Amino acid sequence: MNARDAVAAAYRDERARALATLIRLTGDWELAEECVQEAFEAALLHWPGEGVPRRPGAWLTTTARNRALDRLRRTTVEAAKLKEATGVADAGDDGWDDDRLRLIFTCCHPALPLGARVALTLRTVAGLTSSP
Repeated sequence: MNARDAVAAAYRDERARALATLIRLTGDWELAEECVQEAFEAALLHWPGEGVPRRPGAWLTTTARNRALDRLRRTTVEAAKLKEATGVADAGDDGWDDDRLRLIFTCCHPALPLGARVALTLRTVAGLTSSP
């Protein structure tokens, strides 16, 4: 059996099992489907050169699981870096709560002129006055 036929057979026989495992591990149906599809794509690329693994279903599930974990890690790191870059703290980190953050965004609404945004933010959030 050539690699292409092996991938087709694995798709028919192992796809549902791999998908169920990924959904259980990630809790994300869409992520699981994408990672299983990527695992089959990887099989099409690797199996012709490396040979069909002894347990194709296990290879596909492991490959899909690793891709899902990589994506989840990447998303976590990306969120942390975005939070760090924007200077937005979690609620309760330093006394800022969601209402105060919402107020900052309201004061900085692009519909307001820049000078009004600065003055409104300084007065409302920081308690400073804008008069000389």
